[in-house]
Amino acid sequence: MQRSGRMETLQLNDGLEKLVREVHEPINGIETADVRGFLERVGDAKVVLFGAATHGTSEFYRWRARLTRELVKHHGFTILAAEADWPDASRVDRHVRHLPKDQRTWKAFDRFPQWLWRNYETVDLMEWLRAHNAEVRAPSQRTGFFGLDLYSQFISASEVIDALGRLDPAAAEVARTRYGLLTQWQFDPAAYGHAPLNRQYEEAEGAVVKQLEELLERRIEYGRHDRDRYFDAVCNARVVANAERYYRVMYYGSVESWNLREQHMFDTLQALLHAGGSQSKAIVWAHNSHVGDAAATEHVDRGELNLGHLCRRHYGAKAYSVGFGTNTGSVLAAKGWGEEAEKMRLKPAQAGSYEALFHATGTPAFMLPLRSPKRLALREELMPRRLERAIGVVYRPAAELMSHYFEASLALQFDEYVWFDETKALSPLLNQPAFDQVPDTWPFGT
Repeated sequence: MQRSGRMETLQLNDGLEKLVREVHEPINGIETADVRGFLERVGDAKVVLFGAATHGTSEFYRWRARLTRELVKHHGFTILAAEADWPDASRVDRHVRHLPKDQRTWKAFDRFPQWLWRNYETVDLMEWLRAHNAEVRAPSQRTGFFGLDLYSQFISASEVIDALGRLDPAAAEVARTRYGLLTQWQFDPAAYGHAPLNRQYEEAEGAVVKQLEELLERRIEYGRHDRDRYFDAVCNARVVANAERYYRVMYYGSVESWNLREQHMFDTLQALLHAGGSQSKAIVWAHNSHVGDAAATEHVDRGELNLGHLCRRHYGAKAYSVGFGTNTGSVLAAKGWGEEAEKMRLKPAQAGSYEALFHATGTPAFMLPLRSPKRLALREELMPRRLERAIGVVYRPAAELMSHYFEASLALQFDEYVWFDETKALSPLLNQPAFDQVPDTWPFGT
């Protein structure tokens, strides 16, 4: 019986492989592939979410950049929001949108995992955006680069104090006192979760929330004085408040901390779209685990939601999510949290996974429409849950099945899927002697 069942599975997969070969759109070159079909499928989407199966694959970054450029040029997208810290992305944004340079000396994206955004692939796109924006006369129509994440608690607190120092010096001193309640955890914010629920703990929680509330209450006064600086201060204050909650709960419930982070990213995206006006449209760059609908994966069984799910629930068909995958090659990752990044070999896809299925098609690279495929049979065949690989900033090949695979229904998870059968590692900007002496036009120099 087991032998018969195995043969039946092989025959079903063989039919699905043929179906994928029949309906896919080939990627014959990252810069030369025809993307008109993709742009038509995006249509009038408000939010386009680009994923990545790893945080260290060059082809994922380069293809997302190609599609991003097309959406900016032909569909009027003015927001590029990434799985990145708000204050770090803000420094790059000033370069990209030709805003006055920040004269302070701290470096953007200088904490682990630095390579996530400090890489040549990202720099190439940022320089393209800067050149594109130079041709856009109205500053409000220039495309900016923004961070959605919440790990910058203490830098964000400093940014709020600095902004208020220019808007309202007396309020800046109040903010300094409030945020001072968190300073004992500055060098190890994760240790906040170990703190006892004492009076000081409660004071810190109330202080950071009060700071955000007061900023929101004074939006007319501060916004009239300097709208951009006020918006930046609010976003940083939101980071501090949500990061305080995140670190407080992370030791007591991984689902709650995960959901809090995803809700923060969605709320920040909403704030960007609201600030941009009714016609604004956003592109999101994040891991597959953030942009694919969590309701289509095993994570929903644990009560987890994510950014992709929240976008679908809010925007419906005007949210368009794109997942990415690969079989083998190299990847830039660390062996453990906080360790140096290194180029590592990707193990071939696990049997029974989507990656193994797409590898078996023998097609080097392609786009696969899932929301509206050329044949509805494809969507039906990809409905059942299969294994799917996800590699973050840490890669553990020896325990890959346990550490890097989960079950998902691809047809429900994404609106489109991008496949690169063999990929290479990201090109990092790390440990380079001349890095801090680069010209002012370099986006990550200071």
